[in-house]
Amino acid sequence: MKNLKRIVSVLFSAILLFSATTTSSIAIDKIHFVIGGGAGGGWDGTARGTGEALTKAGMLKSASFENMSGGGGGKALAFMINTKPANTVLVQSTPLVLRSITRHKGYVSGSGTLSYKDVVPIAGVIGDYGAIAVAKNSPYKNFKDVVDAYKKNPSSIKMAGGSVRGSMDHLIGALAFQAAGANPNDVAYIPYDAGGKALAGLLSGETQIISTGLGELMGARDQVTIIGITAPSRVSDAPDAPTLKEQGYDVQFVNWRGFFGPPGMSSADKNAIAKMLGDVQKTSEWENVRARNAWVNIYNPGDKFVSFLEKQTEEMTALMKKLGVI
Repeated sequence: MKNLKRIVSVLFSAILLFSATTTSSIAIDKIHFVIGGGAGGGWDGTARGTGEALTKAGMLKSASFENMSGGGGGKALAFMINTKPANTVLVQSTPLVLRSITRHKGYVSGSGTLSYKDVVPIAGVIGDYGAIAVAKNSPYKNFKDVVDAYKKNPSSIKMAGGSVRGSMDHLIGALAFQAAGANPNDVAYIPYDAGGKALAGLLSGETQIISTGLGELMGARDQVTIIGITAPSRVSDAPDAPTLKEQGYDVQFVNWRGFFGPPGMSSADKNAIAKMLGDVQKTSEWENVRARNAWVNIYNPGDKFVSFLEKQTEEMTALMKKLGVI
């Protein structure tokens, strides 16, 4: 009888384990991250950093990554919409809203303009402050030096960014120059395919400054000097980076980044991935990735994420009109 009870207990435990394994979402075991830009950009870093934390924390068995450049992220967005891939998420950020507003050519399809409404918002996960930097050997030591040079000879300052005109990188620099009294539309903006190439453009001397996310510059601090960030005060992960505000230019902005599923993603999968993205932020593995990139945790799942996107669309529309982009 004791042996029979032991066998029944073992069988019952096995059934429970099998049931838990087969009913849980396969997305929890493996996620494929689609990245709408090249290596070294903010999307790339966010996807790979998130995958790294999830796997090292034991929340995900494996993560794979695919860079799909084109159309300012529109190619990757269209891929998600048209193919509806399983176990796949798309990393995106504020440019998803901006490019839909401006009807960027990479977001215009036969059925209209693509937007966050065409995919499934899962969760916002981090915020990344904007940053302006110069090469280490640059004669410019702060943002005022750049502004003075620009006002003396506008053609002497070219600004690199990791995406197209009207993108997040362009907007960060435009806001800074506008706060300095310059016409942001007159500043020469040179677009590159993601942050890695924009950094190379700066270091080669093709441009004098780079406008991008703070996280994208954290790994290049031996090559660049950060002369202004859009945080309200200095951040502990980059204490040597001065804010634009402390230099007299009141520019404050944080760029969210988050993840989206393909159309038709089940609520179970969406909720499971959203929960994972929230739970991982409580781990040391995530903290290592976050601190390395000077990110701000802004976990914002499900319906809250949708409400945030709706509000940002209104705010960005007003801002883009003010800047003359639309």
